Amino acid sequence: MSHHNVIVVGGGQAGLSASYYLQQRDINHLVLESRTLTHTWREQRWDSFTLVTPNWQCALPGAPYQGAEPHGFMKKNEIIAYLDGFIETVRPPVREGVTVRRLAARAGGGYQVMTNAGEFSAEQVIVATGGYHTPIIPRFAERLPPSILQLQSARYRNPQSLPDGPVLVVGSGQSGAQIAEDLHLAGRQVHLAVGEAPRCARFYRGRDVVAWLADMGYYAMGVDRHPLREGVRDNTNHYVTGRDGGRDIDLRVFAMQGMQLHGQLDELEGGTLRFAPNLAVNLDNADAVYNRINASIDKYIEERGIPAPPGSVYQPVWRPSEERTSLPVEGLAAVIWCIGFRPDFTWIDLPVFNGRGQPSHVRGVTATRGLYFLGLPWLYTWGSGRFSGVAQDAEYLVDRIAAVRGGALN
Repeated sequence: MSHHNVIVVGGGQAGLSASYYLQQRDINHLVLESRTLTHTWREQRWDSFTLVTPNWQCALPGAPYQGAEPHGFMKKNEIIAYLDGFIETVRPPVREGVTVRRLAARAGGGYQVMTNAGEFSAEQVIVATGGYHTPIIPRFAERLPPSILQLQSARYRNPQSLPDGPVLVVGSGQSGAQIAEDLHLAGRQVHLAVGEAPRCARFYRGRDVVAWLADMGYYAMGVDRHPLREGVRDNTNHYVTGRDGGRDIDLRVFAMQGMQLHGQLDELEGGTLRFAPNLAVNLDNADAVYNRINASIDKYIEERGIPAPPGSVYQPVWRPSEERTSLPVEGLAAVIWCIGFRPDFTWIDLPVFNGRGQPSHVRGVTATRGLYFLGLPWLYTWGSGRFSGVAQDAEYLVDRIAAVRGGALN
């Protein structure tokens, strides 16, 4: 058995950030990664992928963005290069290819960490595996004809890799909207099942909306101060893109250009896919969020007398004349599922979960001494699961770990 003061489970940006601060504190630790460091960025992103947030928000510990385009949006190869530099900065003590199969309390205190490479033990453990583990795909997908290629968003690469013919993209969050755009720009016939995801402007009143919201303090707001409190963790991300220098994604414009929009996908009946008649409502609600965000920026500008170009209110450029509630599966070449992921913490054999199977914590600190979570969406702030905020969370937890080790905390 290999014993460590701290074991970090997960070698993404969260686990690496924890390792950075543990080394700063000279705390013995080991990072266990089931595959390779930061593998999701390398293996689960499509070819045209770009960051949605501007480069200046890349603030991993010891590795702030230092490129020539702070207000640009890194492409996939640039993100990988940035992460390679971060790994070189951290140089974590890591075991790759080690999958944790069970985490449990150890007699006498601390934790047992059982893996495919043997058993480890630790006084304290940081779970930094994120919250996106199991793709959500409805069971009726099993009844689609085998001639239709089915992919989850993490496996999509480019339009050329799909068979010829129409493609159905299910889900209009960040991944779904951007993949639908990728296919649309390549000239593919796209059907998009539009869900309840909100949208936001890329630029407004002369600046990136992210820059305005940063000045307004939104990204510094803790979950304890958010109007929705912990309910904000269930929110779907706004769809927008950093592609080609950044722009809005307006599904209504795509519809005018030939993309076929449907409401939420509900069922497969025989050879026909059925959609809810909620396309118009979902589009209107997304636009309402878009306008509310812009209105909050208007208010901020006016209250402070900030010089800026005039504001505006988005007006729909297209409305559905009817709800397309059915689509024959015959003729579809592919279906791409973009409806998210479920967390999978079944390997953690400890009483730290709520009734929905989500970890119960305050800023990543659980009620079980020495067990922490890091890298979850809205762990504490909007940036907790992103390059912009994970450093703050990691430093906070490592400070807590040091205090527990020093006896200052139980």
